[in-house]
Amino acid sequence: MTSITPDATPISEVAGGVDTHQDTHTAAVLDVVGRVLGTEQFPATAAGYAALLAWMRAFGQLTRVGVEGTGVYGAGLTRLLHAEHIDVIEIDRPDRKTRRFQGKSDPIDAIAAARTALAGHRTGTPKQRDGQVEALRCLRIARRSAIDQRADTQRQIKTLIVTAPDELRSQLRGLPTGKLIATCAALRPDRAHAGDPATATTIALACLARRHQQLTAEINQLDELLHPLVAAINPALLAVHGVGPDTAGQLLVTAGENHDRLGSEAAFAMLCGVAPIPASSGKTHRHRLNRGGDRQANAALYRIALVRLRWDPRTRAYMDRRTQDGLSKKEIIRCLKRYIARELYRIITSNDQGPNG
Repeated sequence: MTSITPDATPISEVAGGVDTHQDTHTAAVLDVVGRVLGTEQFPATAAGYAALLAWMRAFGQLTRVGVEGTGVYGAGLTRLLHAEHIDVIEIDRPDRKTRRFQGKSDPIDAIAAARTALAGHRTGTPKQRDGQVEALRCLRIARRSAIDQRADTQRQIKTLIVTAPDELRSQLRGLPTGKLIATCAALRPDRAHAGDPATATTIALACLARRHQQLTAEINQLDELLHPLVAAINPALLAVHGVGPDTAGQLLVTAGENHDRLGSEAAFAMLCGVAPIPASSGKTHRHRLNRGGDRQANAALYRIALVRLRWDPRTRAYMDRRTQDGLSKKEIIRCLKRYIARELYRIITSNDQGPNG
């Protein structure tokens, strides 16, 4: 670790870079021509963030700071830098070629982050995490986790029924899901005979069914919070045909509180993974499928497209026309997702998202 004490006469402008980790952050400071002025390590605490900022400012006028992981380990530092009105640049991890020639260490990564912020290469504006959209993101994480666990629980119940004793299997097999959960939750086996396979299966089914009911109640409670929150953030988005609270919430989280960081609707489409990637060479001119971007946002656009294909006459007419042009259903849906992203981008960015919008 190299640490250089700032000179008595500070340089006019400097740029910083920070390599973030769970317990420590390593910072580097460069002058405007890219010379390293110093590196230092600080604890990842509120006091450490303040000390890091004071250390950087001691070298001169701090113009910008490149931070790796602004949405994870660097979230606390990013909030402080935003509060101090310092331009924060989100830095991608160094590419393999750079690491192969320069090596890997925290100071090296911090210097690379500062150089990248100074050059403006492969950078982005981090999301603000101090408004209603951040609250929406947290609630959606809990809801998605509950939905995934409920689906796992339901699969486990049906797997147990397959191998259950004949009498129990015949009682439960063929029941619709809602009635199956209620029937299993009402089972009251004798726990004194838990060593018997039939009794153990019944106990397991009852436990899993009650867990399923608890998760359903948890999801319903979160939905009661999410719907009015989405409506408060962007009521116009919920009014769009095919957009519900779940898809609207995901697209708002993807765009972020500071949606002005998205320079154009093409940037939003790329962020959602619905912008086709050029793959042309010579006399061949074509585009390939974009497998990048936020896959949850991509799935939300896909669901909107399916709803419109089912219920929207204009969308159905578009599909008929493009089918006559020789496009497959998958290709038509890809085109629809791109058009939907353009439409929703205008609605998302034209809305004032709460006090920090």
